[in-house]
Amino acid sequence: MSNIPSHEAALFCRYILSSLDRLLQCLEGLNEEQLNWRPPAPNTNSLYALAVHTMANAEENILSTLYDRPSPRNREQEFLAQGTSADALISQWQDLRERLQDALLGLTSDDLERVHVHPRRDTITGLDILIVVARHSAEHLGQVELTRDLMLAVTAQ
Repeated sequence: MSNIPSHEAALFCRYILSSLDRLLQCLEGLNEEQLNWRPPAPNTNSLYALAVHTMANAEENILSTLYDRPSPRNREQEFLAQGTSADALISQWQDLRERLQDALLGLTSDDLERVHVHPRRDTITGLDILIVVARHSAEHLGQVELTRDLMLAVTAQ
């Protein structure tokens, strides 16, 4: 068993946190209407809901699944989330960011090889969990950037 922190986990930490930092920056300075605006197409989500969902995914996977702890997450409710300002979300992100960073930088190679039970993916290794979170965060960052651009174009008219 190795107690040496994993270089791979440190790389994933950098990319996961960077994607989430940029995602939350996209919400800065937006008003309530802009935060909760949804593109006029089926099954679209607001910037606020996407931020809530992406943070909850990272929290569940890294702080719960990776450490074999139950998660109180309600995924369906995340897409219904609305807010009056981004301030509370940004504050919540700062707290979560610190906890995610501590957890990720403490992982060893053994932790990445260990198998865990995932709530929606059956069994999955620690490394697979980090891949899922990195991919998920980057996907939603792109979605948030595009949704923000669309919202600004529509609301400017």
